[in-house]
Amino acid sequence: MDRKAKSIDEYLSKVEPQHRAELERIRALVKQLVPSVEETMSYGMPTLTYKKRSLVYFTASKNHMSFFPSSWAIEELKAKLQGYKTTKHAIQFTLENPLPNALIKELVLNHVRDIDADRQ
Repeated sequence: MDRKAKSIDEYLSKVEPQHRAELERIRALVKQLVPSVEETMSYGMPTLTYKKRSLVYFTASKNHMSFFPSSWAIEELKAKLQGYKTTKHAIQFTLENPLPNALIKELVLNHVRDIDADRQ
């Protein structure tokens, strides 16, 4: 992308169609789980915020996609993430090995719990 997108829709409009569909699935699921989320762009990434804090980010790269729930959620659920490449803040996945809805739900609700507890 030559310039930073100003909205999630603008970002997704420039993503490969297959990756776009997968990121749209994640976006819709998070919005279903936490209806009060707000959409924004942060650090050049699509971001869903909850109580004015970043809840999740998601991105597409040439060879994979990334989901950023929180380092706490990744650490707590690391046993369930064994089939994915992870960093402290991100989970990388592919179309061949997508994140299941149940796992996304656990990651998101874990982070909601931490935000509700005002964990810093």
